[in-house]
Amino acid sequence: MADSKTILIAEDSSVILNLTKKILELQNYKVLSAKNGGEVIKRINEEKIDAILMDLNIPVKDGMECTKEIRTSSNPEVANIPIIAVTGNANNYTLEEFKQAGINAYLPKPLDFDMLVQTVKEYVK
Repeated sequence: MADSKTILIAEDSSVILNLTKKILELQNYKVLSAKNGGEVIKRINEEKIDAILMDLNIPVKDGMECTKEIRTSSNPEVANIPIIAVTGNANNYTLEEFKQAGINAYLPKPLDFDMLVQTVKEYVK
């Protein structure tokens, strides 16, 4: 499994995190987690990440702040990581705001796990 892709899940709910992690591991992805925006930034600078599932409501730095910071990284490998927003209250943002922040795709909560797998596969090849 040396060629498995790494997905970073930025999620502060351990229930959602554990479910999502299990689903992705069944698809042979290596899964890392971050409980807040500070951990997200630290992780992407320490390890090669192939995609991020970004909860928008995480502590320290929210998902939108993290996304904007990632997109301005001087490291092109970091700046171009696909980011899939996951949120229970997307009504706070428009699709245009997601695009402007640099979010590649969006999944509403409660998560549809088939859609999750399909979306991750779309961005992680």
